[in-house]
Amino acid sequence: MTPTRVVLVGGTGFVGSAIANRLSAAGVGVLVPTRRRSRAAHLLLLPTVEVVEADVHDPATLARLFAGADAVVNLVGVLHSPPGRPWGVAFERAHVELPKRIVAACDAAGVRQLVHVSALGADADGPSEYQRSKAAGEAAVRAARCAWTLLRPSVIFGHGDSFLNLFAGLARIFPLLPLAGANARFQPVWVEDVADVVWRSLTDPAAAGQTWELAGPHAYTLRELVRYVSTLVGHPRPVLALPEALAMLQARLMELAPQPLMSRDNVRSMRVDNVTGGAPLPFGLEPTPLEAIAPLWLGKAGTRAQLDPFRRNANRIGR
Repeated sequence: MTPTRVVLVGGTGFVGSAIANRLSAAGVGVLVPTRRRSRAAHLLLLPTVEVVEADVHDPATLARLFAGADAVVNLVGVLHSPPGRPWGVAFERAHVELPKRIVAACDAAGVRQLVHVSALGADADGPSEYQRSKAAGEAAVRAARCAWTLLRPSVIFGHGDSFLNLFAGLARIFPLLPLAGANARFQPVWVEDVADVVWRSLTDPAAAGQTWELAGPHAYTLRELVRYVSTLVGHPRPVLALPEALAMLQARLMELAPQPLMSRDNVRSMRVDNVTGGAPLPFGLEPTPLEAIAPLWLGKAGTRAQLDPFRRNANRIGR
């Protein structure tokens, strides 16, 4: 059954924008709440998308947003938090309390379906606060009365990502890249493949009650990815693999920045390989190789190229 109205919680970011674009292309009405409407200006190009200013952490606001919705997709996640027990306050707010409130609001509003985007590596016994808090959020979703689907992507790449673009930027600046977790393995998945899985999860009844890992076709060490990206942008750089003690020191210093690139909790997360144990994508989908996409945009994509998918669905191409 195809939904007619979907609420995207956390829908203004990199992944949410791709999902909004996919839903709009199918003619589905999409409601995107955001703290500041200016953050979602790019989504206003999509004809079936409505953007509203709202605090999704407020239960009364969630009740209002979910009224009349067929489905909810939760994309909210944070990478950094001040440390705490069993996890930091930012992880508690985004990964644990918010899913609980979303589940309660879905059940109260009679929402038919909830798709929750978690993370590959979520584990109640994981080495990092991030992984453990993600697992706690998943537990809250599994308690929902509505049909739920859990998606666990590996690192997601594409236009505007905060993964490959980060290393591309660092390669343009520094002649040597000291790297924590250089031997940690990742299985990057293309953002459009993630959006396709979300769409299919909303329309295929077989998705109810499923937990699926999402990944690309190949696994790479972080060292291999950084070397590939730096070469791709025309600045090949040597990688200096840091032992964990030095990596933790580097991360501790980075935590002092207003927007840290790395934290000690991130280093702990990389003790566990971020790869799938089974099929990379559900529904029999073939994942898109990193090498087929990254050369098309990394270091070259301008604003027009990034906006083309949104203009296309707004019927504005050539105007």
